[in-house]
Amino acid sequence: MNSLILQEPGKFHYKQTESPNAIGPDEALLKVHRIGICGTDLHAYAGVQPYFSYPRILGHELGVEVVDIGDEVESVNIGDKCSIEPYRFTNSEDPAVQKGKPNCAEHLSVLGVHEDGGMREYFTFPAKFLHTSSKLSYEQLALIEPLSIGCHAVNRASITGEDEVMVIGAGPIGLGTIQFAKAAGAQVAVMEIDKRRLEFCRNMVDISGYIKPGDGSTEEQIRSVFGGKLPSVVLDATGSHASMEKAFDYVAHGGRLVFVGLFQGDVTFSDPDFHKKELTLMASRNALSAEFDQIIHAIEENEIDTSSWITHRTNFGSLADTFEQWLNADELVIKAMAEFESKI
Repeated sequence: MNSLILQEPGKFHYKQTESPNAIGPDEALLKVHRIGICGTDLHAYAGVQPYFSYPRILGHELGVEVVDIGDEVESVNIGDKCSIEPYRFTNSEDPAVQKGKPNCAEHLSVLGVHEDGGMREYFTFPAKFLHTSSKLSYEQLALIEPLSIGCHAVNRASITGEDEVMVIGAGPIGLGTIQFAKAAGAQVAVMEIDKRRLEFCRNMVDISGYIKPGDGSTEEQIRSVFGGKLPSVVLDATGSHASMEKAFDYVAHGGRLVFVGLFQGDVTFSDPDFHKKELTLMASRNALSAEFDQIIHAIEENEIDTSSWITHRTNFGSLADTFEQWLNADELVIKAMAEFESKI
């Protein structure tokens, strides 16, 4: 079968590899139909992704078909269309797993990061991490995982209709975060430094305000959106050192700051200001199994529209040649998708 391997930063290589010839009793054999390209993939290609080693087969935003199942599998059937929960805990005795937080388990293997992912025709994966839908397309199913990051961040922050929420960053993770903050009933605004992304967001979602740093006083813009107040919750989805450190200034007294994105480095802040506001600082990592089902239901019921998310497409055979251009800021990639049709 055909596989695309990232040999080292900036260097992809197509290779014919052996098709899976053994399925574990708890596994499913999966045929890959759609591969969403995310920031993790782009960062790995650029050589700046934390927790990463080479060579690696990328791809964890996937729309797949079940083509065979192991003897003990009861949760999926042959022919099912699925999204994959790519965060696989490897030790059920892990304290985080025992406390219902497998998304941040100490012993965690993420598909396409710690283990080979979906940029190949077929692979096997434990069936308990598959989420089925008879209504959604493979393309929609490939969007469940990126949506889950924002969904988990909103749930982690316990956002309600009483909150004023500002999301920093209007990339795909930020857009998903906005969607679920709105669904929670909060008043929502977005801050984005790129005018084109801000305009895309303005055309895509109806929220309370759109803030561009540098257009006058940033704090004045924020207070104008929220009736003179600062937001009770700020979620930073940029993965930018400068943005994450500045975000402390934008949170109201008694509020919550959630880091959805991450970068390789340290975040510093003024401890007196942090204590004066009695802020709650949270990290948000991956997502929970129930959130995948929550999102699938929301899309099936037309509560979330993903039709405008995909801005770039290619087929699997052209992916290696196309990939590098998606790192170009001028491309304004919101979500790129690779199509994969093949026979075993």
